[in-house]
Amino acid sequence: QKGLASVAISSNSIVTHPQDGPEYMAEEAKLFKYPFPYLYDESQEVAKGFRAVCTPEFYLFKKDGRRPFELFYHGQFDDSRPSNNVPVTGRDLSRAIDCALSGQELPFDQKPSVGCSIKWHK
Repeated sequence: QKGLASVAISSNSIVTHPQDGPEYMAEEAKLFKYPFPYLYDESQEVAKGFRAVCTPEFYLFKKDGRRPFELFYHGQFDDSRPSNNVPVTGRDLSRAIDCALSGQELPFDQKPSVGCSIKWHK
C-alpha cells in the first residue's frame, strides 16, 4: 500500500548446514506465511556484495525519481536480543521506512544488525 517491496535472501551454505537449504526455507515461508519472496543465494555472492555478516541483516533502499536506488538504512530491526527481554517491535527498521517514505533524514544512529553469523562455504 505504501509502495514498498520486501525480499528475504538466505546465503547460508547448505554444504556445511543442509538444514538451511531451499526445501526447508520453503517450509518456513509457508509455516510463517511470508508475504514476500524468500530467495536462496547459492553462490553467496549476494551476501558478499552487500558485505552481510549475520542473519538477519536489514537493508533499506530508496529511489528518488530517475536516480538509481540508494542505500538509506543498513542496521538492526530493533534493540531486542535473545537474552535481553526487550520486546520485538521492529522499531529501528520501521522508523527508517517512515523517514524514507516522507523524505526525511534518519534522526538516529544506525546500529548494526545482531544475529547468527552467515554460514560460509568452507
